[in-house]
Amino acid sequence: MSDSSSLRQVLERLNEGVTGIILMVQENESITGIFTDGDARRAILKADNLEMPASLFMNQNFISAPQSMPRLEKLSLLNEKIRFLPIVDDNNVPVDLISWTEIWKLPLVEPSLGGNELKYVSECIKTNWISSQGSFVSKFENDFAKFHNVSHAIAVSSGTTALHLALCSMGVGKGDEVITSNLTFGASANAIIHAGAIPVFADICDTNWTLDPSSVLRNITPNTKAIMPVHLYGVPADMNAIMDIAKNHNLMVIEDCAESLGATYSGKLTGTFGTTSAFSFFANKTITTGEGGMILTNDDQIANKMKLLRDHGMRKDKRYWHEEPGYNYRLTNMQSAVGCAQMERLDKFLIHRQELGSIYDYYLSKLEGIGIQEFGTDRLSSYWLYSICIDPICGYSRDEFIHELAQEGIESRPVFYPLDQQPAYATYKRESCPISQYISKHGVSLPTSNHMKPDEALHVCRSIKKILTRNY
Repeated sequence: MSDSSSLRQVLERLNEGVTGIILMVQENESITGIFTDGDARRAILKADNLEMPASLFMNQNFISAPQSMPRLEKLSLLNEKIRFLPIVDDNNVPVDLISWTEIWKLPLVEPSLGGNELKYVSECIKTNWISSQGSFVSKFENDFAKFHNVSHAIAVSSGTTALHLALCSMGVGKGDEVITSNLTFGASANAIIHAGAIPVFADICDTNWTLDPSSVLRNITPNTKAIMPVHLYGVPADMNAIMDIAKNHNLMVIEDCAESLGATYSGKLTGTFGTTSAFSFFANKTITTGEGGMILTNDDQIANKMKLLRDHGMRKDKRYWHEEPGYNYRLTNMQSAVGCAQMERLDKFLIHRQELGSIYDYYLSKLEGIGIQEFGTDRLSSYWLYSICIDPICGYSRDEFIHELAQEGIESRPVFYPLDQQPAYATYKRESCPISQYISKHGVSLPTSNHMKPDEALHVCRSIKKILTRNY
């Protein structure tokens, strides 16, 4: 943009653009200065009027790099203060612009595979035990059962198959209704539907975003067979209230613990309250096997049924003899080997996530316009994905806020959509779920992973504060 432009013209161009920077040039197109959003704010405070020359306020003390400079050297000039680097030719004419976001990006989640994963998987390959038979499968199951102090842990191919197999083994089928949260990933509803049952979507609490017991009560009918609470983003649902409802109405409970490994309610681990519970080991979960899942239960009969159905319905004592038409829901020995290595570091992962969650809680709870999942002193979140709610008073929509975070090099994502608003499940809609709709419209999940450093969590908090000040 010409350095003879007025301040108003520069501000208008900044408002139109997406990079947040304007390069100011002379008539011969050589660069003379830059204008960023910060420069614009400072100019407005100093200027008598917007028709004043922009050149009076542009940053002339900027850093540029010659086109011939090696790329790594160019990138080394960028940091948290110098976020844009104009690239110029021999005549000082801009030919490119490098942004700090190109070299620094904080991912939402990433797996941590720095333990014995490679060693154990190599052992599987060297011994040829690579499919669903092998010692690591039973070891993974035993380690997981011991961690939760339950009788049975059954390893399966995914968190979704864990839910489906649990429902089928509990006798949930055609015509039965299963009440679950309206704000969750589609796997919760899919498993119910594929079991032949009917998902009934209840609303969530506006504080912790988990299944609202009062909404559960309103949705109970003579056809209700089970309740499936979802411990959303690692925050435990109100299990005392849910278990009381289940007991009073003779209902089974299957906990969806895909996101809550290590979370506790009244000192008791999630996954140990219900008739069964299902966990996921997808790559973004607290521990991972790439794909995979686990079911917990203390019911011997249900455990035996799950083991039968998991392996095509074949009897263990009579090869190729099918008692029932089952499924191939088995987890491989190689995946289980990764799971065993992950279990060795689970306590470390959970402590680390508590540290990240504490940083987020402390700083974000103080920011006006930011709502957090509030779960009280009786619960401990696993902090799978730290999620916040953007109040409209901030001046940002959810998507605009995500865009602003991206400009800071921070990856984030919207929270889930309400199930009853989606084409796949719209026919199952029963009562209105306004809290689900509100949280979905304004909710954002922030980076939370085993690799993330505490300083990075602090950087996210500072970035959010900076973003908010732009509109206040």
